[in-house]
Amino acid sequence: MKANVTFPSTGLSLAGILYTPDNHTGALLPAVVVSHPCGGVKEQTASVYAERLTREGFAALVFDAAYQGESEGMPRGLEDPFQRAEDIRAAVTYLTTRDDIDPARIGALGICGSGGYVPFAAQTDHRIKAVATVSAADTGDLFRRGLGRTQGPEILQAMLDQAGALRTAEARGGQDLTMLNWVPESPEGLEERTLFADAHDYYKTPRAQHPRSTNEWPLRSIDQIAQYDSYAMIELISPRPLLMIIGSDADTGYFSREAIAKANEPKELFVIDGATHVDLYDKDEYVTLAVAKLTDFFGRNLTA
Repeated sequence: MKANVTFPSTGLSLAGILYTPDNHTGALLPAVVVSHPCGGVKEQTASVYAERLTREGFAALVFDAAYQGESEGMPRGLEDPFQRAEDIRAAVTYLTTRDDIDPARIGALGICGSGGYVPFAAQTDHRIKAVATVSAADTGDLFRRGLGRTQGPEILQAMLDQAGALRTAEARGGQDLTMLNWVPESPEGLEERTLFADAHDYYKTPRAQHPRSTNEWPLRSIDQIAQYDSYAMIELISPRPLLMIIGSDADTGYFSREAIAKANEPKELFVIDGATHVDLYDKDEYVTLAVAKLTDFFGRNLTA
């Protein structure tokens, strides 16, 4: 079963979908907040995982981040990591108020950029009893240093100059937000089985294309993104458990490997052989393995 829901986050109304098992008998349910990737919306990979977890007996809440999808907030498409973390906390708060959810058995799952936002939120939100990620990425590091950390510092500095000018122009009534693309509009020249090639195939084709997943973000987001560090205090998640799932062929795998190395126990890195970053979004042969691991993880750690 699924129901459309709304809940507040720092004064903005967020749009969500709550999935619950079809055979729910009335007992309080364990629940998992599932947060979508940067540039995505709740109807894409977040719902793929939510639906699968629901079949295993969990309630699962997906939602559009503030400024994105069906949720409130201007300017549209703003990517504010600190707001994204607050949205996750707000989703947890919403679940704790429901009479069908056990507030002592709430976990969270973050995919891609939310694989940074979920651990970041959980560092200080003890209501999140178990923390999991799939194809995690640190948005701050990605924009500061580029994928694989091959980007020179001058790129970020130039973007920050532009972001400051855009803030001033916006305050003077200007409408030019200077929108950038999350993924290339064309696959031409992209190396196969890399993040941006796979992301184009996912977001820009019928595979997962969605009208509210616009592939645009305002450049002025960068002065908020640049200050953000997903895993700076990841050790604070302990003694709650942390599971990070990656594909063996993911070019973003270093984010999870480094985070796990820094985190305190209990922690686990689970590697799915042959999968790239985006393969884990929706390809059944890989999602099935990821969900089996998540089911065991949340089943053991969201106990009564």
